[in-house]
Amino acid sequence: MELEQIVAMLGRNAQRITALVACVDDAQARWKPDAASWSVLEVINHLLDEEREDFRQRIDYTLHRPGDAWPPINPVGWVTERRYNERNLEESLAAFLAERERSLAWLRSLVAPDWDATAIAPWGEPFAAGNLLAAWVAHDLLHLRQLVELHYAWTTASLTPRRCDYAGEW
Repeated sequence: MELEQIVAMLGRNAQRITALVACVDDAQARWKPDAASWSVLEVINHLLDEEREDFRQRIDYTLHRPGDAWPPINPVGWVTERRYNERNLEESLAAFLAERERSLAWLRSLVAPDWDATAIAPWGEPFAAGNLLAAWVAHDLLHLRQLVELHYAWTTASLTPRRCDYAGEW
């Protein structure tokens, strides 16, 4: 695994995320297709908190604090506890991008990291730092997909009574 490539991927993912929310207005930012779904604003704030409190921090613990337990996180609970949908999208995106830059700088500063170093994950099994790094990139992609799905749902809902099925199956 080349750290330089991973850093580049994380940087490109931040650009993709920015592109997907750059023209979203306040109504669309807070809109949810149903009660169980997240809004665009909730996705961005989830990414922000994951950037601050999950991936970078847990990789740091795994590489530099062997034997220390990872700090607990509650990504699903934070959506409502931290009132993500009441925040400002522009400010939330800017905060995410600033955190991502901190993460990229931190990753670039690592000297010969041992990606095979492990920590005991909350589910009780050893988990390698390299797996956390790979999951970080994949996590971005999952939420990029979620943002595209939210755009599709918003668009098709706003075009009602017109139908979009001629475009193809989602």
